[in-house]
Amino acid sequence: MTTPAHLASAAALIADPARAAMLQALMAGEALTAGELARAAGIAPSTASAHLAALTDGALVAVHAQGRHRWFRIADEDVAAILESLMGLAEATRPARRWPHGEALRAARTCWDHLAGRLGVAVYEGLVSRGVLRPAPGGWETTPAGIALLERIGVDLDAARRARRFACDCMDWSERRPHLGGGLARAICTLCLARGWVRRQPGEGLARRLVAPTPEGSRVLREAFGVRLDAEAA
Repeated sequence: MTTPAHLASAAALIADPARAAMLQALMAGEALTAGELARAAGIAPSTASAHLAALTDGALVAVHAQGRHRWFRIADEDVAAILESLMGLAEATRPARRWPHGEALRAARTCWDHLAGRLGVAVYEGLVSRGVLRPAPGGWETTPAGIALLERIGVDLDAARRARRFACDCMDWSERRPHLGGGLARAICTLCLARGWVRRQPGEGLARRLVAPTPEGSRVLREAFGVRLDAEAA
C-alpha cells in the first residue's frame, strides 16, 4: 500500500511548474530532447537536466540514448492517464477563463499516444454506437463486424492486441467525457497520422498536442465511425 510519504514524493515531482511544463509537452506523444524540453519550460538547459533526472528517477519519464542524443518520453500509459486526470482536476478547480491556445485545444489534440478533445470523444462514441466495440472485462473488445471495419481501413489490430490494455476509457479533461485509450486507440491515432488524416500543428509546450483533421481525414472518420465535426473543430 502506498504510504503518505510516497504519495507526497510522487506529487512533488509534478508540482514544480518547470517539470509540469515538460510533462505537458511530452503528453503530445513525441520523444523530445532535453533542449526541446528546456525551451518548452522556459528554463536553462542545465536546469532542465536536473529536472529530467528527477522525473526519470521518479519513473514518470523514460529516456532513450541514441548516439550523442538522449530522447525523453512519458514512461507508460498509466503515467499518461494520471497526468490527463490531473489536468481535468486543474480545469475543474480554476476560475473560468478562456482556454489556452483557444478552442483548438478542445477541438482536437493528442493524449500521449491517442486522440483526445472533441475529436477523440467523437471517435470513441462512433466506435460504440456503430457496434465496433462492445463491453468486456476491464474495458472494451471488438465485435466481428468491428474487426472487419478496422482491418479494412488499415488499423493494425495485432499491434493493438500486444498492448497491456486493448481498449479502455480515458477521461477527457476538457470534455468531461471519456475518449478511447489503450492499444486500439494508439493504433487508430498512428494510422490517422501516417495516412495524413490528422496532422500535428506547430507549437511549443502544451500546443505540441494540437492536431487537426484534414478534409480527407474528416471524410474517412465520418464514413467509418460516423464522426461529424463542427466547422470550428475541422
